[in-house]
Amino acid sequence: MTPVVETNKLSKWYGKIAGVNDLTVKIGAGVTGLLGPNGAGKSTAIKLLSGALRPSKGELKVFGEPVWGNLETLRRIGHCPEHDGIYHDLTAVEFVAAMATLSGLDKRSAQSAASTALDRVKLGDARNRPIGQYSKGMRQRVKLAQAIVHDPDLVLFDEPLTGCDPVARAQIVALIKALGKEGKAVLVSSHILHEIEAMTDQIVLLYKGQVLADGNIYRIREMIDEHPHKVSVRCEHPRQLAAAIVEQSAISAVHFPDDQELLIETRMPDQCYGLLASAIVEGGFSVAALTSPDNNLQSVFEYLTRNRGPEGVADA
Repeated sequence: MTPVVETNKLSKWYGKIAGVNDLTVKIGAGVTGLLGPNGAGKSTAIKLLSGALRPSKGELKVFGEPVWGNLETLRRIGHCPEHDGIYHDLTAVEFVAAMATLSGLDKRSAQSAASTALDRVKLGDARNRPIGQYSKGMRQRVKLAQAIVHDPDLVLFDEPLTGCDPVARAQIVALIKALGKEGKAVLVSSHILHEIEAMTDQIVLLYKGQVLADGNIYRIREMIDEHPHKVSVRCEHPRQLAAAIVEQSAISAVHFPDDQELLIETRMPDQCYGLLASAIVEGGFSVAALTSPDNNLQSVFEYLTRNRGPEGVADA
């Protein structure tokens, strides 16, 4: 893989506070998820890649070139920021066309590109109304459109699904996946694991400004499965269900948080789910919910930070 983005010990400091610290990653074509809790450094990393911030130290190259102050490289980058920075008196067409001209398109080309971009984010007739009249989800679509209007080769999306309803989320996920299939490098930040899972299996995990893990999401999730994995079953008779499976080797321990919940610990989650399914069907148990408290991004962070120490870097 030829990296589109390559950083080496990239750092950005705000006084004594580190936004990102010694960030070393390579990102190629396709969709990559940038994951981390609030305050992990995701927005700082994206602003560095977009040329909006100057690095405090370290190396950052996009398409083999430095980013800061490099207009030719910046024209190949699209950036959808987390927070709005939109002129509310302009219509969507006017705003997106203006952003296209800033990226080097002439006036006629900018108008055509703006219309195409707004079609692609499925913003209908409202595109001719002032943006100040838009809902949060509609403003988000405008930001997406201005990020792709000049057909960039690298697109940076910072929390792009914020404020969107389920239909809009599905459409935006489809757009991001399509951009990746077109051969563009797409970096999408989020603190919600399942949103990124819907787009890609390649992720970079940030924690306290540092890379905690990067690579294939399924390999990272296996790190959890190699350690006690929790499965919660809410049903009317949790103790009877526990009795049906507790002697199986896949079950490490069982707990009863309340009289309608069975909490299972297992080191073999795949086998555990199979045993549960069989026991539930054969025993005729009425199950209200079956969930995994460990099957989320926070549990990945907790595992990695607990076992990798303060610097905690892992490759997957």
